[in-house]
Amino acid sequence: MGLFQKFKAGLEKTHARLVHEIRRIVSGSPRLTAGTLEELEAALLGADLGVAVTGQIVMAVRKAYETQGGTGPDVFAIAAGEVTRILSNADSALRRALAPPTVVSVVGVNGTGKTTTSAKLAHYVRQQGQTAVLAACDTFRAAAIEQLKLWGQRLDVPVVAGAYHADPAAVAHDAVTAALARQADYLFIDTAGRLHTKSNLMKELQKVHRVLDKKLAGAPHEVLLVLDATTGSNALTQAREFHKAVPLTGLVVTKLDGTSKGGMVVAIQQELGLPVKFIGLGEQPDDLQPFDARSFAGALFAEQ
Repeated sequence: MGLFQKFKAGLEKTHARLVHEIRRIVSGSPRLTAGTLEELEAALLGADLGVAVTGQIVMAVRKAYETQGGTGPDVFAIAAGEVTRILSNADSALRRALAPPTVVSVVGVNGTGKTTTSAKLAHYVRQQGQTAVLAACDTFRAAAIEQLKLWGQRLDVPVVAGAYHADPAAVAHDAVTAALARQADYLFIDTAGRLHTKSNLMKELQKVHRVLDKKLAGAPHEVLLVLDATTGSNALTQAREFHKAVPLTGLVVTKLDGTSKGGMVVAIQQELGLPVKFIGLGEQPDDLQPFDARSFAGALFAEQ
């Protein structure tokens, strides 16, 4: 299955709702009216594309109607073009340090899929011919440590773990030592889920990052916030708060296959200027896909 087809399958719920609404609006009113634009705006906002992006699409549609007259422009193509333009501004490639290992800290609130994402990222770089180490720094959940160990066995990736309730910063320190000794290309740090409103937990995350930098200057080189797409616009609040506490370098959006609000990917990147680096489209290791703006926009607004 090609990348576009994977995106289309994963975004099916969002796509189905959007296309149905836009087709109904366009076919019901071949001429552009204030009511038509209001309905189009409501449909785009319903997919959580956000106020700014929705405004840009509606403005582009209005402009196209004004220049093309009664022939009726292709609203789907215009929307896809605007989303592609907005999302193409950022570099979505996974960073690489000047010298290995590249340390990637995976952060987010509880239940977004950080542990699974960490393992899938390790699988992704392995598929690219690189080596990886996983660090089980979510020491507050014994299940998270065991889950990461199981993923490590399944994917044949070494896992550095401490005891339940061990100091996460100490585990991170040991993981850097192990990654250096193994000459690994990447080290993925699975951090504990924390509410973005809890300052003490945010301080603990900052401590983990300080320890990483002390052990390996410049680490973490990448800080990826994992967001659950089913939370819709609430994900934007999470992203804002995490970005204040630990400077984020990118986003991973999971569970896009389970929501009709996939437009939140566009809204978050537009507001925060943070690139979406990967999106989760299912449960299997290969279902975490590197983000591609054109494929995403095309899948979102494809008529067929």
